[in-house]
Amino acid sequence: MGRKFNHICLLNCCNFMFLICGGFLIFGGFYIFTDTKRILLSRLLTSTSDQFNSLPQPLFYYISFGLAAAGTIAVLASIIGFWASCLNTYWFLGFYFSAVALLLLAESVVCLALTLWPHCLGISLDAIEMVKALQGNYGIPGKEQFTIAMDLAQTRFKCCGMNSEINYDTSMWRLQGFGTREWVVPLTCCILNNEHEPLSYLDPKPFNQSQCETLQKVEFSKYRHTSPCLEYLDMWYREQYLLFFGGSLLVIIVEFLVLLSIILTCSKMSARAERAKDFLKIKTEGATANQAFVENIYGSDSASNVLRGRQQLPSDFKEIYIQPQDLMKSRHNTTFKPGRSQYHVSTRRYFV
Repeated sequence: MGRKFNHICLLNCCNFMFLICGGFLIFGGFYIFTDTKRILLSRLLTSTSDQFNSLPQPLFYYISFGLAAAGTIAVLASIIGFWASCLNTYWFLGFYFSAVALLLLAESVVCLALTLWPHCLGISLDAIEMVKALQGNYGIPGKEQFTIAMDLAQTRFKCCGMNSEINYDTSMWRLQGFGTREWVVPLTCCILNNEHEPLSYLDPKPFNQSQCETLQKVEFSKYRHTSPCLEYLDMWYREQYLLFFGGSLLVIIVEFLVLLSIILTCSKMSARAERAKDFLKIKTEGATANQAFVENIYGSDSASNVLRGRQQLPSDFKEIYIQPQDLMKSRHNTTFKPGRSQYHVSTRRYFV
């Protein structure tokens, strides 16, 4: 009984940790979904991929839903795990094991893809490709998300362009006049008076716009950001990757412990079933041996009736299995009641 309690308790502890991880994934997905700036910046990570850049929403938007879905599956699976630990049946434990194994496999594949092949998810920060994406997408009608994401990056990181502010000189935004002709760089490249406002990237107010938009570096160096944005984007992506990888690794470890606890529970159940089968076999063999012993004495018909209690026991067989006090009553037709004097012991002591 103690062993049964131990492995069931271990399974319930792992289920509780798995439930917490599921709640953590749901909270993480909801947090990313509400963080619009984080989602918007993720548009720049996939700007070099035509397939992912054509999606209506940035990459982190879909990741938030994926985390919430994975968390919901984990919560439901943990509930099934508590139910399986109570019922303690192979069917529920097998279903629970399959659900956790599939979730673990999916998360492992995503983590390996992010670590070894980020291009599979459309993530690329190659300098040449990022410059081409900036020059071909910034300020273009239909590419408003990329434009706002770039303005957000330049305001947040206080930078200008991908690897230099001259990236805008040969961009579609400058050549085709999608912006104001007097502007050399977007206003978000300038030092802003309202840079501490949360929506300053949507309504930039330069400290000195005329000096910021000049061509002479001596004049605009104090009024324009000159650092490239690509290195800041790379650092930001690494931070997001570490957060995601650390959380995924924690969930994977918990799921692995859940699988081990399920395997241990199934092995304990199998061992108990084998012990019960051996006990039943021994009991059956013992009953067969007793019946064979009685058959050797009284014959098969009488022995089966004796063992099943279907007829009255023979007198000699009855005397063998009858209680001694009942045997004395039947032989002497009297009740033996010892007198007090027979058990009286003198308590008087004699001393020499």
